[in-house]
Amino acid sequence: MTPAAPTVELPRLLPTLRGQGHAVLGPAALAAWMGQPLSALEALRPSWQRLPPDAYLRDGGRYRRRRHSCFVARQGELAQVPHRAHWQPIEYNALHGGLERWFEPMEPAVVAEPAWPRLLSCLAGCCSELRPEVQAWYIEAHQFRIDTTDGIGRPTPEGAHRDGVDFVAVLLVGREGVKGGETRVFEADGPCGIRFTMEQPWTLLLLDDARVIHETTPIQPLLAGCGHRDTLVITLRAGGFQGPAGA
Repeated sequence: MTPAAPTVELPRLLPTLRGQGHAVLGPAALAAWMGQPLSALEALRPSWQRLPPDAYLRDGGRYRRRRHSCFVARQGELAQVPHRAHWQPIEYNALHGGLERWFEPMEPAVVAEPAWPRLLSCLAGCCSELRPEVQAWYIEAHQFRIDTTDGIGRPTPEGAHRDGVDFVAVLLVGREGVKGGETRVFEADGPCGIRFTMEQPWTLLLLDDARVIHETTPIQPLLAGCGHRDTLVITLRAGGFQGPAGA
């Protein structure tokens, strides 16, 4: 049986992330960190029902839906930037690297929810505690739905990977009618790793992207029909957004 997510209390978030390169907050701790009730996060959830299909899957699958938007956090201020393509180098994403992927942006109503800027500001503030020299964080937000339309859904079709950023936040929004979806985090330069399954909505996994590699195992339907697993992935990078050389 896969272990439950190894959550820490809020005061241990920074020391744990600093010490081992990853940390998990439970939903109540996340709400306390944000200073908002979980109902504020729940207000974001309906938008996952309206995600368009991912047209860029190079494995031929139909199991992923997503939206993508970008923001900059600078000296306590947060701003959404004009819509842009998502891009990763081949070194970090062998399957989809080197490709400009233009996903539909997040819905304006979602970005306008009070929980949204608060969540991004908390993440940026945490990263600044670990990297106080950074003046601005370039943030990419991805809404994902992985379903079992094809009988199996792959949350990370590129396999175990790093994202080429400084920090990665993975939030479980919900899962319905599926098994699998085990989270695995490994040391980038060592033998140790951990595996667990995020079950509770609004569980947060924070990763130091330079120090760990991560993946999520495929999902399968529990019964006949189509189940799904919804996540919100937020990356934070110093120095600018990733893009093709010279762009």
